[in-house]
Amino acid sequence: MPSLSISGLSKSFRHVRAVDDLSFTVDAGEIVALLGPNGAGKSTTFQCLAGLLRPDSGEFVWDSRTLGGDRGRTLGLIPETPDVYPLLTVWEHLVFVARSCKIGNGWEDRAQTLLRRFNLLDQRDTLGSALSKGMRQKTLVAATLLADAPVLLFDEPMIGLDPAGQRELRELLFELRDAGKAIVVSTHMLDVAEIVGTRAIIMKKGRSIFSGTFGDLHAQHGADLESIFLQITA
Repeated sequence: MPSLSISGLSKSFRHVRAVDDLSFTVDAGEIVALLGPNGAGKSTTFQCLAGLLRPDSGEFVWDSRTLGGDRGRTLGLIPETPDVYPLLTVWEHLVFVARSCKIGNGWEDRAQTLLRRFNLLDQRDTLGSALSKGMRQKTLVAATLLADAPVLLFDEPMIGLDPAGQRELRELLFELRDAGKAIVVSTHMLDVAEIVGTRAIIMKKGRSIFSGTFGDLHAQHGADLESIFLQITA
């Protein structure tokens, strides 16, 4: 199975080391939970992976191929802040992705299915500026999934979603995993992380302080997940 390998990723902002020599792997068909307190470097890691920030060092490899400036076709990012184009409708966001990614024939049917799944059909012609935060989040998820990248990065994907939307997204994550996607989910919702994640990476001050299964985490520390998290990130 192909895998994503991140080796020696570092990124500084002036005198602040946001990510410090971070390395980990994510296999196809796996969900890795990226955990850590605010300021741990999770979002910076995602932005470097997606090409939105230029890292100071680090190598990204997918399926034995080093990823360069074209890695946008390999990695899809759903960012923490659901910013959409205010003057594009929900449907026009999907059209934009289909054309920019040069998706072949049949994408319209897939786009309709995604809109139906996220209860966006009634909002199809609504401008981005008129969408609620939850609807903007769903629009970004639908547009990213339409691009069909093999690696998906979800940064706090549950924020802004109602309980029904959160449940739908959890089920979708499992489907994407079973379809062979390599998935990294960053979240502060520890119960969600343990439900969906096959492994956990816990960051603190830009470095990985734990990498392993949730079973390993409980075996080493014994307490409930919230207590473990507070203990090792204190």
